[in-house]
Amino acid sequence: MLQDVETILFDQDVLAKRIEEMGKEISKDYAGEEVVLVGILKGASVFMSDLIRQISLPAYIDYMVVSSYGNSAETSGVVRIIKDLEDNIEGKNIIIVEDIIDTGLTLAYLSKNLLSRNPKSLKICTLLDKPVRREKEINVDYKGFDVPDEFIVGYGIDYAEKYRNLPFIGILKREVYE
Repeated sequence: MLQDVETILFDQDVLAKRIEEMGKEISKDYAGEEVVLVGILKGASVFMSDLIRQISLPAYIDYMVVSSYGNSAETSGVVRIIKDLEDNIEGKNIIIVEDIIDTGLTLAYLSKNLLSRNPKSLKICTLLDKPVRREKEINVDYKGFDVPDEFIVGYGIDYAEKYRNLPFIGILKREVYE
């Protein structure tokens, strides 16, 4: 798998340091309160596991699985919820945890959907942001890193269900996916 990676963008140490900072920021922002982290599977699972251990207040976990239809180069913006939340979020502080934000279409839909459930607050946390591809404006409250318009893998992010277990974030060689 390593031979398929063109460049390592963020190694384990860089990721750990930034995630620790993000956890401290969330803990400060919600001091004296509880939060519910809503992980968007499958990609956010590794990031969320490390993030929650850096939050020093009561933090709960829930997950969603969403699917957006369209071809591999372009999303249609039509989103289907495959797995919904287990618990009612009314009156709770919700933080959507994403691995990477690309066009923003799925996250815009998801934010609107969750806001309709009357949470106390709703914020967005992402490890990676690819703002050059944005089609829908998204307010990102907690962001790890900006990334270039390349195919990113590792640390939970896949290509064809592979590379999630790489301990770093890297750029996949073009010949692997073209």
